Amino acid sequence: MITLGEKIKKAIGVQGDFKTAILPMINYSYANMYMGGAGYIISMYFTIFLTDVVNLSLNQAGIIVMIATIWDAVTDPVMGIITDRTRSKTGKHRRYLLWGIPIMALSYSLLWNSYGLDGKNAPMTAMVYFILVYMLYKTAYTVIGVPHTAMLPELAPEYNLRTQYNSVGYLFNSAGMVPAFGIVVLILGLFGSGDNLTSASRKPFLIIGIVLSLFFGLAIFMTYAKTREPSSLNNKHEKLDVRYIIREYVLVFKNRSFRQYFFMSLAYQFATGFYANSKVYYIKYLANQYKSYALFNAVAGVAEAGAFPLNYALTMKHGKKKCGNIVTPLMVAGLAIGLIMQSGGSIFWTVLMMLSMILYPFGMSGLGFVSTNIFPDLTDVDELITGRRREGVISTFSTLIKKSISGVMAALVGFTLQGFGLVTGDTVSDYEKASGLLYEQSANAVTGVRICVAVIPIVAAIISLILLKRFRMTKEDHTMIRAAIATKHKYGSVTLTPEQKQRCEIISGQKLENTWLGQASATDDSIPHYLDTDQNGNYLILLELKQAKEAAEK
Repeated sequence: MITLGEKIKKAIGVQGDFKTAILPMINYSYANMYMGGAGYIISMYFTIFLTDVVNLSLNQAGIIVMIATIWDAVTDPVMGIITDRTRSKTGKHRRYLLWGIPIMALSYSLLWNSYGLDGKNAPMTAMVYFILVYMLYKTAYTVIGVPHTAMLPELAPEYNLRTQYNSVGYLFNSAGMVPAFGIVVLILGLFGSGDNLTSASRKPFLIIGIVLSLFFGLAIFMTYAKTREPSSLNNKHEKLDVRYIIREYVLVFKNRSFRQYFFMSLAYQFATGFYANSKVYYIKYLANQYKSYALFNAVAGVAEAGAFPLNYALTMKHGKKKCGNIVTPLMVAGLAIGLIMQSGGSIFWTVLMMLSMILYPFGMSGLGFVSTNIFPDLTDVDELITGRRREGVISTFSTLIKKSISGVMAALVGFTLQGFGLVTGDTVSDYEKASGLLYEQSANAVTGVRICVAVIPIVAAIISLILLKRFRMTKEDHTMIRAAIATKHKYGSVTLTPEQKQRCEIISGQKLENTWLGQASATDDSIPHYLDTDQNGNYLILLELKQAKEAAEK
């Protein structure tokens, strides 16, 4: 009889027993329940909580998100340098997950508690409070998220193994999102706020913050307690100063593969960022279908999760770009519905909105899957150039710029919607209570929503898809690079064929002789050291695999 563990292994293509093959992936992925679930709830409810519950303006809500997100971007590189320079018997990353739990629990609870502050009576006080609390939460996210992301290349050195780790992590993202969303819907429903959010919805959000902070804290602790990584006691580092920091990040952008990934994922972020920041206003004030908001999001979550088997199968069979190329057009189709959506409760517009909630997340998941799986491979290209493992620097350089832009996007959405005349908060709910009619937004306001929820995301998604086609590194390229790095570490030099050299230069964007891989070390014995292959021509990386095994046993 085939056990459940064997079925799971077969589904994701892993060899070995459950304890050594699957369990490490599960242990690493517990924290994904926090990173997927916490961000999901914030993206769905935080801005409308600020505008419709706390009665802040769209501009003020945008400023809060912008400042906190830029703060998040600035702290990421600092955390990356800290983790890369950490010396510990238990590894460079795990301890920070534990230290981040109390900060996360406190800040996430405060994030949904206004302490009676109201945007109508004390707008500046309320805005400053939420800026500080959101900055504290973003600090906690950095302390936890940066080490967790940077840990993956060490735990999963092989090309397809990283995809398998990320795939399990993707499932755990959903395992965090689904119960978190269920908790929110249940608590809002119990307090009569499920169909509409007003200033009377403060108490349920306070309870939501407390319950979710405990749930997410447990998930993070499970990863800390169960995950093991190699000791970093022998790590050596240069003197830390401003010149060193600048040089570290300049080196990152010299990596051509990183540049290709960066601009592709940046365009993808523009598409998802504008959509996410305006989606709730699109449903509530353009389509007037907020009563179905929870249902729409549930359907969207199922659609995104439903795309996972296809994305995974395409990635494992055809490489890490394939799923993005195939399913992204569905994302564009889902966004295009926002160009024609009309206000009203007729069955036609409800069905069309439901179709949008299926197409967009299903298609969006393809580019997201590509971006997640390509990223760990960039650390190997960086090592080809520098000769060092710099997971923290690589990950945080990308997030520094992308999160800064994300913060600006949040503010732009707020300024755009308010500039086009969208009305929110108690002004809308008071009118509806007094008249019994839906509040009708102006034509200009509707145009502003369409620009944010459809026009800009469509253009950005198409640009991201075009840039994805230019990404050059394949599985064979990546394996060859890892084999070359392992050979260089072992012998002090490596001898590549002209074709191998050309691939390294195309992927890194550097002349090989200008990289660490192409330079001879002091111990070079002038003997050619070609890359080992098996009888099928597959590259052998015996040294690296041996070191990983020894580290795991310790």
